[in-house]
Amino acid sequence: MSAAVDVAPLLLPYRDRDTDRGSSNEIQSLVPSVPSNGPDASTPSQRLASLDVFRGLTVALMILVDDAGGAFPSINHSPWFGITLADFVMPFFLFLVGVSISLAFKIRWLGVLQRISIGYLLASISEIWLVNNIMVDSLADFAWKYYTQWLFAIGLCSLYMCFLMNLSGFASGTQIVYCGVRGSLEPPCNAVGFIDRVILGEHHLYQHPVYRRTKECSVKSPDYGPLPPNSPQWCLAPFDPEGILSSLMAAVTCFVGLHFGHILLHFKDQKQRVLLWSMSAVPLLLFGYVLVILGIPSCKPLYTVSYACITAGVSGLILSIIFYIVDVKHFRKPTVLLQWMGMNALLIYALGACDLFSAGLQGFYWRSPENNLVDGTEALLQAMLQSKNWGTLAFVILEILFWGLVSGFLHMKSLYIRL
Repeated sequence: MSAAVDVAPLLLPYRDRDTDRGSSNEIQSLVPSVPSNGPDASTPSQRLASLDVFRGLTVALMILVDDAGGAFPSINHSPWFGITLADFVMPFFLFLVGVSISLAFKIRWLGVLQRISIGYLLASISEIWLVNNIMVDSLADFAWKYYTQWLFAIGLCSLYMCFLMNLSGFASGTQIVYCGVRGSLEPPCNAVGFIDRVILGEHHLYQHPVYRRTKECSVKSPDYGPLPPNSPQWCLAPFDPEGILSSLMAAVTCFVGLHFGHILLHFKDQKQRVLLWSMSAVPLLLFGYVLVILGIPSCKPLYTVSYACITAGVSGLILSIIFYIVDVKHFRKPTVLLQWMGMNALLIYALGACDLFSAGLQGFYWRSPENNLVDGTEALLQAMLQSKNWGTLAFVILEILFWGLVSGFLHMKSLYIRL
């Protein structure tokens, strides 16, 4: 067994790996036992089912956005971390291995994995160097231990706002747009795109930005389509939704997650965790909406401060509710499917992103490939619901249920893929 652990640690059950590491045979929590002020601080750590449910819900929503985003374009603007170096470097390595070197001059430097790695890097740096080495026995101790980290996150927000509201311009190798105003958030003149075009270069940005689905740039808005007559020149300009400045702001959401993890680490009373999480999430949510009222829109492509606060606040409240239902009230049966998916979140998302469910069903057809099981099922659901969009959504929900059953089978066999 020890040889198997060394060769393929990701494929071993929790129990086997814990045994080889000299720990208990039970599935251990990701939260170590530390001194705390909770009434049950002396009890051993147990795996929190609510965190598995929350991860499973995240995976289900990501599959929903990927597969049903065409039917419901508005859900494409929903939010979503790994090993910093691997996330940043591996896509470039795979790209250079799989395509000719000449295309490398047009490679997109930043993407989702690179954004994740940037967030992890900044959060890990702050966790190593910006945390006071004191014991946490009260809320005051907790605040004193992590206040420098919070100030660092606020500083990142201030730096982002400073660039966003004081820079404006349009740099392109093919056209020039005169903005005439600072702090513009419009597609051609916002500072996020300007910085990316100047530093990264126009050829290294995402070539199909979301603003090409606007009425100014698409006759099929809110979908992609041909340019309308007299469309503005900036419709053809690239824009990277995971660019430099927006990734800096997105990293702040890592600090919010880090804060929630610190609460989980230091406070062992379940209801106190819910209270502290809610006390953190509600002000973020309210502050985000105040910023919207003051004129800073909630915009994912720009990853504005208001967007970060609103999404972090909503996520925190959802986590608090799930934690209260699943781990405080132990009402787990309705969420068991999401819990299974959360215990194998990495594998289930990878399989769902590869669209293996639809690809497998398309192999079954009657007389001609066009009469395959996927198209037939979607057509049936669309006819039953009398809507193309709702029929597509129903089909994706069936796909999520399928992957939930797959994750349940893996759980029964005690097989988990994790980093």
